[in-house]
Amino acid sequence: MNLQNKTAVITGSSDGLGREIALKLAKEKTNLILIARNPEKLSEIEKECLNLGAVSVKSCPVDIRNLNELKNALQQIQIVDILINNAGIWQKVGPLEEIEESVIDDVIATNLTAMIHCTQLLLPILKKQPEAAIINISSRSGVTAPAGQSVYVASKWGVTGFTEVLKNDLKYTNIKVAGIYQGGVNTQM
Repeated sequence: MNLQNKTAVITGSSDGLGREIALKLAKEKTNLILIARNPEKLSEIEKECLNLGAVSVKSCPVDIRNLNELKNALQQIQIVDILINNAGIWQKVGPLEEIEESVIDDVIATNLTAMIHCTQLLLPILKKQPEAAIINISSRSGVTAPAGQSVYVASKWGVTGFTEVLKNDLKYTNIKVAGIYQGGVNTQM
């Protein structure tokens, strides 16, 4: 796929991998729609992307765990060629019984549920493009089971399963689906 002038939606784009993906795509002369919670960081990355050559950049300060916020942001999108489901959070390593309920809910909602919602909401638009791609950023923990990471691993195995089913479901369409299963990455997370 030639990336020039394509439109890419990137969740979790204000930090870490999402930020780096946005910067790389900016150099490829894409249109970017950046989704993250922090408006100040989004504003910074928006400026950086424009300086690097992005055709256009739209920032959407959204907490993707909030379905209404997510719907409102995504309903404004008319064209998307590439969806990069990158947003994710981690849990502190420890036994399950010591993990707070709110952490369990946040990890599953951010890493898995929001990814499913983003994909579902943008799929009709992706299907209209001559060629499109969905890239789900998972983790090595989506294919292994490191001790003490029960909730994070559960969310990432869910991402793996979701990605594999999407590949099968969309096999004969214009949409290519891929999962990324990277090891540890030096980010603030």
